[in-house]
Amino acid sequence: MRVKFWGVRGSIPVPGRQTNRYGGNTSCVEVRTEDGPRIIIDAGTGIRRLGKELMHGEFGRGEGTAHLLISHTHWDHIQGMPFFAPLYQKGNHFYVYARQRDDVHLRAVFQSQTEDPYFPVPFDEVKAEVAFRELIEGARFEIGPIKVACTRLNHPWIAIAYRLDYQHGSVCYATDTAPFRDVLLENEFIREAPRLGAPLAPADAQKLRKMQESLVRLCEGADLVIYDTMFTPEEYRRQPHWGHSCPDDAIEICRAAGAKQLALFHHSPERADDEIDSILAHYRKVTPRLDIMAAAEGVELKVGR
Repeated sequence: MRVKFWGVRGSIPVPGRQTNRYGGNTSCVEVRTEDGPRIIIDAGTGIRRLGKELMHGEFGRGEGTAHLLISHTHWDHIQGMPFFAPLYQKGNHFYVYARQRDDVHLRAVFQSQTEDPYFPVPFDEVKAEVAFRELIEGARFEIGPIKVACTRLNHPWIAIAYRLDYQHGSVCYATDTAPFRDVLLENEFIREAPRLGAPLAPADAQKLRKMQESLVRLCEGADLVIYDTMFTPEEYRRQPHWGHSCPDDAIEICRAAGAKQLALFHHSPERADDEIDSILAHYRKVTPRLDIMAAAEGVELKVGR
């Protein structure tokens, strides 16, 4: 299994000299196997460049098939979709997966993204065949030879994490999520930051505990865990209700799960490359028994044997 990063930032794309090395595009990760279909996780602005690459092969001829796993439909995770060139080539086939919502169908979410007055080309103008598959929390399914599992995360309006298993390799993708100790985030945005360290309502504490246990099980023994580490501890203390984690939280999950490698991901748009270098160096020093890297655009990893 090969994993390639096409977008690694959170919130908003940030091109420029200070972000050239790690990249300024928002979330998009590609997973390829020898005999399975192409899988794309999230459709942030990184998917635009991926689409241009795909058009040089079977997708340019209208013979391509890919599966898109969407963690959640917040803007930075779908904003590249209207600029994904293979969508406009007749003959291509795409399957889009995301968590089922009670209020709106998944297709309607992507249609509204390109409605007037926000975008000049409506979603119905795409030439490829696009099928939407809504997932319930904890769903397990197969995409060709790849086994996929998911679980919910602690994020406003709820995101889901994915695990992909193929032969002797496994990768988990867990963004966006807050830790599972200070606040329960669901179908609303909490406007006031909670008082850190204050006791939680028993029902909330139990729900967060089960959520964390489920994520640990999802990541159990994984070769690679790609995890939301947008905040430093100081930033998290200011905004614990925004639904993002620190490297410490990612390390806690990986240790509990016995994961082999952690990729710091969803870098803050405020974070310059040199700052990411410093953060990475610090956590490598204090966590010697876990292989830690910082996700960067263009980096491709071989996962498993």
